[in-house]
Amino acid sequence: MVKTITKIGNSQGIIFDAALMSIAHLAPGDDVNIEVHRGGTITITPLRPQPSAKEVTGVIRETMKNYARTMKKLA
Repeated sequence: MVKTITKIGNSQGIIFDAALMSIAHLAPGDDVNIEVHRGGTITITPLRPQPSAKEVTGVIRETMKNYARTMKKLA
């Protein structure tokens, strides 16, 4: 996808149109990490919160409790 750097107020920027936002699963206000690599390559990575180990464990326990009969049949 080719984008053109444009003047936005006193700065320059790249406009992320609706299609690009949708493809990247981004929304206004989302945080991103921007890295500039050797040779000038720029990567923009969405920062998505990861669940804690405690949250994951809780979901697993709840699932095992709710589906105990099914899990026993599958074992």
